[in-house]
Amino acid sequence: MSKFLYGIAILFLIVWAIGFFLFGLGLIIHLALLAGVIAVIIKLIKEE
Repeated sequence: MSKFLYGIAILFLIVWAIGFFLFGLGLIIHLALLAGVIAVIIKLIKEE
């Protein structure tokens, strides 16, 4: 499960970077960043 969360987080961060720097998709792209950050935080909390 932990590899899955990291994979999703990395995917969301890549999508955010592409959308933010190339297309400027606005609010939707920032939601992808937020989802990636939340996935990493959940992973870090569950490790302890």
